[in-house]
Amino acid sequence: MIELEGVPELIDPVMVAAFEGWNDAGDAASTAVAHLDREWKGEVFAALDAEDYYDFQVNRPTVWLDGGARKITWPTTRLSVVRIGGDKPRDLVLVRGIEPSMRWRSFCNEILGFAHELGVEMVVILGALLGDTPHTRPVPVSGITSDPELARTMDLEETRYEGPTGIVGILQEACTHAGVPAVSLWAAVPHYVSQPPNPKATLALLNRLEDLIDLRIPLGELPEDARAWQLGVDQLAAEDSEVAEYVQTLEEARDTAELPEASGEAIAREFERYLRRRDGSGPGGHATDGGEGSSYLRDTASGRTRPPLPPRPERDTDTETDAGHDADAGTDDEADTGTGSGTDADTGTDAVTGSGTGAGRATGEEPGTDGPAPAGPGTGGDAGAGGRTDTGPDSGGECGADRPGGD
Repeated sequence: MIELEGVPELIDPVMVAAFEGWNDAGDAASTAVAHLDREWKGEVFAALDAEDYYDFQVNRPTVWLDGGARKITWPTTRLSVVRIGGDKPRDLVLVRGIEPSMRWRSFCNEILGFAHELGVEMVVILGALLGDTPHTRPVPVSGITSDPELARTMDLEETRYEGPTGIVGILQEACTHAGVPAVSLWAAVPHYVSQPPNPKATLALLNRLEDLIDLRIPLGELPEDARAWQLGVDQLAAEDSEVAEYVQTLEEARDTAELPEASGEAIAREFERYLRRRDGSGPGGHATDGGEGSSYLRDTASGRTRPPLPPRPERDTDTETDAGHDADAGTDDEADTGTGSGTDADTGTDAVTGSGTGAGRATGEEPGTDGPAPAGPGTGGDAGAGGRTDTGPDSGGECGADRPGGD
């Protein structure tokens, strides 16, 4: 039996976990949990014994100096707890570590032991994979579960994946067999710019988590970091015509696949999030530091926040059509600022940032399954492409293909 000292009785606790390694493309998932821990000042209450689960030749310990004394930090998985105030306070149990090298079943049983002792109501595991997705569009985030009832009630995809899996898939199945509701959220990271960090993917995971557990998450500087990241990749891609052409091919494939699904569902989800931040409803800390009266609306394409637009004057239909804007798609003039890639006159969609088609939408589909994936440029150029990374189930890459729709 696990004995916990110094941990108070938790209020409606949800466990949020992420692991560095195979299931963490661009470090997007582990950075998301680190962000929660930092913003809410999590207190570590337990750490798993590194000797039991890690190969130190694969994950080496680090030596550091503390006032002249040498100390060692061992790779492990740590658990912390954060209490979110507000009208309806609740607690999160954060699990952050490295994918274990061995004894995965014992590892999952130990995590579940903590969940049982703490009265955890649901486990949410964050992951990120490499996919054929353009960096200029909203990051696709898929919600996956093995529980058919949970899939129906929470608008999630029921997994049908078969193939190699990582600790995210194993822990999710362990939760299911133990009767603990479990969900995994997967962000798709562009394979041609897979180097960490990827603040845009981290932001997308936090937005999806916010919707899933009805919790207002303070974003700090993350939206601005995401915007700066995208602009930086835009500039690098523009310097290599082959990469720029490949990105355009991915954009066209993405827009063609998702245009029919740019329905009111994604727009309504984003509007609900905006209202939650404006009114301060729901548990959680302040989403911005703007103070009272400084409500912000997230630009779903770039990940930044900005003041809500004033009401627009009445305009006739012909004027709106000529401007290339679709009022139902929720695009506006500011979406084109700083992108430098022009607009698509047929759809009113910014060629770099997108119009929010499919924004925040969990597709549950494997990137590129709607048709043959376009061939990558195969460059190691300035855009950080590094060539086409194999994202198939047989990939042995560090951030391999434990895909949405999979374990």
